[in-house]
Amino acid sequence: MGNDRTYQDIFKSFALLGWIGFGGPAAHIALFEKEFVEKKKWMSQSVFLELLALGQCIPGPTSTQMSFAMGVIQKGIPGGLLSGILFQYPGFMIMSVVGLGSARFLLNPSDALRGIVAGLSAAGVALVVDAGWGLGNKICTDEITKLVCIFSTATAYYTAKTFVELKALVLPLLILWGGILTLVVKKKKPAAITTDVEAKMLQSMGLSINAGLILIGIWLAVLIVVIVLRNTVEYSSAPAIHWFEAFYRTGSLIFGGGQVVLPLLLGEVDTWMTEEQFYAGLGVVQALPGPLFNLSAYLGAIIGGVGGIAACWIGLFAPGIILIYGVLPFWA
Repeated sequence: MGNDRTYQDIFKSFALLGWIGFGGPAAHIALFEKEFVEKKKWMSQSVFLELLALGQCIPGPTSTQMSFAMGVIQKGIPGGLLSGILFQYPGFMIMSVVGLGSARFLLNPSDALRGIVAGLSAAGVALVVDAGWGLGNKICTDEITKLVCIFSTATAYYTAKTFVELKALVLPLLILWGGILTLVVKKKKPAAITTDVEAKMLQSMGLSINAGLILIGIWLAVLIVVIVLRNTVEYSSAPAIHWFEAFYRTGSLIFGGGQVVLPLLLGEVDTWMTEEQFYAGLGVVQALPGPLFNLSAYLGAIIGGVGGIAACWIGLFAPGIILIYGVLPFWA
């Protein structure tokens, strides 16, 4: 497992994944695991799982954060920017074009479009099941981890069905509970880094503890500033501030990404567009590769054209990206 990857290697891998990453965050994680752990062996299983847990413990879309983090581990900050942008851009570009020029044709989607969405969703389910089964067999090796897995799965399933408003809190609470339980019951295990090569990879990321603190401070400062500005500046005077604040605040509150973000987004944009326009864009983004967060590009186009795309897309993605860069030095 030598760390001899180049920018060209990152480009080839993530340029392809950006176009085949269907099925939502769980399916994306499955693709990453098969591509970079099993096939190309860019990292060990334990390091991959720690990156996954790290992304799930902080706000933002987990698969997006992992796409940046895996590039950072290989080639530092530039590598992370390259891998992350390549994974996002296909869905971003398509949703931007759809929002700018074709939204009105999607208010009553054709049977063909509905069929495509249904087929891709079914394929995504298969990927998720396969990934869950494979990771479960590797992770759940004793009674405690099996108990945590079964309880967490049941809780997440029934909470999503019964207490929809609590979905955003379930994942971080389950992670916290599982961590505390295993910490109490099990003896401390060796660190996940199993090779000298991996240790050197993490030490050469180009991010220091101080840089991480600065990034976390920037995320929090921007959040406070935009909230204050939205409450002091009239919408008619600076609508872009209101758009950016709504999406940045949402991106700062969502754990795990995926479907959890949808009710919050709908609640934020209901005065700027119709529900029909919102759900038309949702139908398209579910048929596209990449993160569901790319819906923000479409919403921004409907709300404010090119300026709206920039404000909404950057606003929703920025918190999670800033935070993953901020916490990586502490994890490493």
